[in-house]
Amino acid sequence: MTEDELNAMIENLCQSKAEEFRMLGYEDVTGRDIWECVSENYHKTGQPPLHRVVNDILSLKVTQFMNYVTLGAYRGMRF
Repeated sequence: MTEDELNAMIENLCQSKAEEFRMLGYEDVTGRDIWECVSENYHKTGQPPLHRVVNDILSLKVTQFMNYVTLGAYRGMRF
């Protein structure tokens, strides 16, 4: 797979997870929000293997995401 294909696959996974959250009532969640939440941990350690990225996206829970959003609000991040 090329890097563009991998990025498209990851983007699709994030969109899918955002749709799942929207079905649960979190209407304003986007795929980009999901990626920012998941990839926040990668800034310190670098990009992990693909299987870990996929697992991190698919196993993301609403509570983890909401904790990320809440901490971001305290830090002054825009959501």
